Amino acid sequence: MAVPKKKTSPSKRGMRRSADALKQPTYIEDKNSGELRRPHHVDLKSGMYRGRQVLKVKADA
Repeated sequence: MAVPKKKTSPSKRGMRRSADALKQPTYIEDKNSGELRRPHHVDLKSGMYRGRQVLKVKADA
């Protein structure tokens, strides 16, 4: 049976639990389409990133 050799200090315990307090991801309104998207990510609906077309947009069927 696994048993800890030493007691975990409050500092180490707090560092482990610090990931629990991560905030929700932020979203910004796209300048061109007005859709919400993550900052520094490609807009998947228009395929634009920083004013350039980087992805081909699929035609609506």
